[in-house]
Amino acid sequence: MKTISTQISSALFATALAFGTSTAFSQASAPSDAQIAGIVVVANTVDIDAGKLAEKKSSNKEVKAFAKQMVTDHTGVNKQASALVKKLKVTPEDSDTSKSLKEGGDANLAKLKGLKGKEFDKAYVDNEVTYHQAVIDALDKTLIPNAKNAELKDTLVKVRPAFVAHLEHARHLQSSMK
Repeated sequence: MKTISTQISSALFATALAFGTSTAFSQASAPSDAQIAGIVVVANTVDIDAGKLAEKKSSNKEVKAFAKQMVTDHTGVNKQASALVKKLKVTPEDSDTSKSLKEGGDANLAKLKGLKGKEFDKAYVDNEVTYHQAVIDALDKTLIPNAKNAELKDTLVKVRPAFVAHLEHARHLQSSMK
């Protein structure tokens, strides 16, 4: 059990690092709007995939409801982002950050698939707390400040409160599970 928790923590740390401004982005390599769009799509997709897994695996009613909300809300954000990039004629671009997010998300799913019951629920919710905090930090420190297009920047600013609400909800679940 300790090994699985350590591996999950490592995957979460890698995901958080991928969002961190100090290592993922330097002033010289600020992301382009196309890369920001790619990061947004991957970040939402990672959480959608984890939510779908939690909807299937969890037996905790509150965790299942939270997971369903994550799938719904993050699917909505991806639809908004897709519509915007189509309107702006920007093709989302892969970057080291989006690739790291995808790898971290895949690693997290692999670890979660090996867990059951309360151990699964705790790992899923702990991941959601860490992940949403990392997304908020990335929005504040990297994505919003580097978005060149006003509509893209405005969309990022508008979706931020939803990520804050998700973080608060995940923290509430986390504290109720202790």
